[in-house]
Amino acid sequence: MRTLTAGLFYSVDGVVESPNLWQFDSFDAEMSEEMGAMMSRVDTVLLGRAGYQEWAEYWPKAAADDPFGGFINSIPKFVASRTLTGDLDWQNSQLMDAPLEDFVTALKQTEGGEISVMASISLVRQLLFAGLLDSLTLMMHPVVAGQGRHLFEPSDPATKLVLQKSRLTSKGNTILSYGLRID
Repeated sequence: MRTLTAGLFYSVDGVVESPNLWQFDSFDAEMSEEMGAMMSRVDTVLLGRAGYQEWAEYWPKAAADDPFGGFINSIPKFVASRTLTGDLDWQNSQLMDAPLEDFVTALKQTEGGEISVMASISLVRQLLFAGLLDSLTLMMHPVVAGQGRHLFEPSDPATKLVLQKSRLTSKGNTILSYGLRID
C-alpha cells in the first residue's frame, strides 16, 4: 500500500496560508535538505482546484534550473475539483475521476512511491479527518504570521496524532512529522 503524506509551512501562531508572506529569512539549508528528501520519495501529487490553478500559472514558467519546478512540472498530478472540467493544461495533470476519498483509497492501492498532497489546506484537512493521511509534516518557522488561514479550526473533531520524526534547524525551524494515532 502506498503512503499518503502532506507537508505544510506553519507559523508559530498556526497560519499555513501564503507562507511566502511570512517565512522571511527562516528558510535554511536543513529545510532545503528536507524538501529534497521529500521530492526523492514522492512520485504522485494531489492538488485542489485553487492550488492547481495558482501553481499551473507559476511553475511551468519557472527557471529551468529550479529544483522544485523540475520536480512539480514532471510529476503526475491529480486534481480534486467540482468546477474544473475536461483536459487540464499543465503537463501531467488530470482531474480525479471519482469522489476524493474513493479516488485516494484506490490510488493508495496501486504500485508506486509516496503520494503527497500539495498546495491545498482543504485537501489536507479532508484527508486527515477521513483517516487517509499517513503522515502530516508541519515545518514551523519561528515567526508569528498574525493573519491567514489556519490548518485547524475550533470546530474540528478531536484527533490524536503521534510524533513520527522531529528536527530542529539552525535558523530555529522545527520540522515535525505526525501520523494518526489509532487506539
